[in-house]
Amino acid sequence: MAKVAGSRILGTGRFLPPRVVTNDDLARRFDTSDEWIQQRTGIRERRFSGPGEGTAYLAEQASRAALADAGMGKDEIDFIVVATLSPDHFFPGTSAFLQERLDLPGIGAMDVRTQCTGFVYALAVADSFVRTGQARRVLVVGAEVHSTGLDFTDSGRDVAVLFGDGAGAVVVGPTDDPQRGILTLRLHCDGRHARELWIEAPGSSIFPDRLHAGMLGEGRHYPSMNGKAVFKHAVERLPEVIGEALSDVGLGVADVDVLVPHQANMRINQAVAQRIGIDPEKVVHNIDRYGNTTAGSIPIALDEAREQGRIRDGSRVLIAAFGSGFTWASAFVRW
Repeated sequence: MAKVAGSRILGTGRFLPPRVVTNDDLARRFDTSDEWIQQRTGIRERRFSGPGEGTAYLAEQASRAALADAGMGKDEIDFIVVATLSPDHFFPGTSAFLQERLDLPGIGAMDVRTQCTGFVYALAVADSFVRTGQARRVLVVGAEVHSTGLDFTDSGRDVAVLFGDGAGAVVVGPTDDPQRGILTLRLHCDGRHARELWIEAPGSSIFPDRLHAGMLGEGRHYPSMNGKAVFKHAVERLPEVIGEALSDVGLGVADVDVLVPHQANMRINQAVAQRIGIDPEKVVHNIDRYGNTTAGSIPIALDEAREQGRIRDGSRVLIAAFGSGFTWASAFVRW
């Protein structure tokens, strides 16, 4: 397969479980309030999956929507990349179960595990595959089911209020126009901060059983977060990686039509927007309705922004994410 000038996003799609969980709903489960959650995170509600709605199921629905938007049949896809931190099973990867659901046996499929930056990392894989001729049409999905893995007690409330379930997908294909499509991607990690936002167990480093009863009693199988460290690093790293992307394409902040940040915390996104000096009207927010859907947040936001007419043909779209690892990443797309 011949190399091409670049890659572009051919279609977008999203899926959110129908069950809406408000802040008041959470307040009936542990000590919190709608006011407390909104002040600290900007979240009013989120979606939770129900029985039979695992990560692969959500990914399938978003994928079918993206394929329909691209005007493509599933048989035109020749590679699948799924970004998730909440796989259906420890192994194999969720991409295998998504492939089964889409009835696409034989094509390559892989998972990407970089949490909140997972979609951007997965987009980088697709971009590389298309540019080098390894694949022609790549399905890229970010999908998460957090609701079955959170501590809904007072001890876990600071984390439990943040997350929701959902999936977004894009189809990536070739372009011969070097001025359009995915123009640059920047990826970073600093593992020195890996334990500031993580799930400790189960894990192969824990002997002899990966997870034991004592750890369950201590809640070490639930996500834990140093919120102050996350906030501090996010508001430093995101402007840096945004600047890198703009430098790559020779543009300034004023040239950006739409900024699509990962939806982790409204305060983080507002602080970053202020630091880089972008018009607040250009920044996409949906965390108030969905919470943090981790790898799903950016593709969900892209699809909504297109549906709302905020992203149109020719739009200059800047994507940025920060999260566990710590990892941070950006992409610049000329639609």
